[in-house]
Amino acid sequence: MEMPHYNTVKPNILPWEGTIIMNTYSRLFTPFRLGSVTLPNRIALAPMTRTSAEASGLANDRMVRYSPRFAEGGFGLIITEGTYPDLAHSQAYANQPGIADEQQTASWKPVVEAVHRGGGRIICQLMHAGALVQHNRFVREAVAPSAVKPKGKQLEEHGGSGEFAVPREITREEIDIVVEHFASAALRAKQAGFDGVEVHAANGYLLDQFLTEETNQRQDAYGGSTENRVRLTARVLEAIRQAVGPEFVVGVRISQGKVNDFDHKWRNGEADARIIFEALAAAKADYIHTTEYKAYLPAFAGGGPTLAALAKTYGGLPVIANGKLGEPERAERMLAEGDADLVAIGTSALVNPDWPRKVKAGLPLAPFDHAFLHPIATIREEECALSS
Repeated sequence: MEMPHYNTVKPNILPWEGTIIMNTYSRLFTPFRLGSVTLPNRIALAPMTRTSAEASGLANDRMVRYSPRFAEGGFGLIITEGTYPDLAHSQAYANQPGIADEQQTASWKPVVEAVHRGGGRIICQLMHAGALVQHNRFVREAVAPSAVKPKGKQLEEHGGSGEFAVPREITREEIDIVVEHFASAALRAKQAGFDGVEVHAANGYLLDQFLTEETNQRQDAYGGSTENRVRLTARVLEAIRQAVGPEFVVGVRISQGKVNDFDHKWRNGEADARIIFEALAAAKADYIHTTEYKAYLPAFAGGGPTLAALAKTYGGLPVIANGKLGEPERAERMLAEGDADLVAIGTSALVNPDWPRKVKAGLPLAPFDHAFLHPIATIREEECALSS
């Protein structure tokens, strides 16, 4: 089958080189309707692990004071860090927030209310660690599609050290329970006042482990073909939609690279992208959130469209693009070229919590230094107040 034609960008060349850049960034500051939610602009705060909840998984006062500063700084949408949905295998890190019971759910309400008071909308990202467990206070073993030891080392900035353990292969019955846990957590997020949920199927965690051939060696309906490997993510989306109804926003985050395998690419390139994004759209997601190391570069070797553009082409849904888009010209160009509908700003937002306001006013942005997140990514007290 003939693939669609795209306007492509050569690798390692900024897409706006040789052109005149307007500094109004009109697309960034255009309102957008994401499912049932109207956003004041196209700028989202990307989900970033900060390991700052209570040991019990409760959201705390520091998070209440930290999160709304981004809304006050002009971000139309805030996406929380990965939040575990059950009291079993899903926790990945120490001091990771959860939304797995009534107490954890209640602890999120002040965070949500503070963001809303600041003029923003907030989506809860639901995440299951799978094999990438650095700390889990509920169980001693990790589960994954197959008993394959993860690549790489644990993330020191998230409190880990050493190699990952070999996980146990998850059973079919446990897969059904995982689906139920995601759906129940989404309903709790709705009850807490969140504007939506985002299913974390990216960056090497459980749902991405199912999607990845190297970590999924199953011989059943969840392994083998790309159609089979995306099945669990689609089931999770369908179950969430049934639980929360048609008006609550449900998104999904997808990547090729992983936190422990940065350079991974889908083996079948665009053919895989088509199967994956069509399946996510069929599962009634409201949007697709793609994340790449550099979102503006071709998804695969040899040129071609970005991963975000592929998501728009084959998913037909609104797309949030994330990955080194802290330069406003680059973010604006992603929208202008039609690759994405929104951009998610990550590390640049950590040192510019008022990134939208600065960009709109033409003010300089502070540069991000990775030392900011070391030796550990926990929120510091000075981050809890918006600088003037």
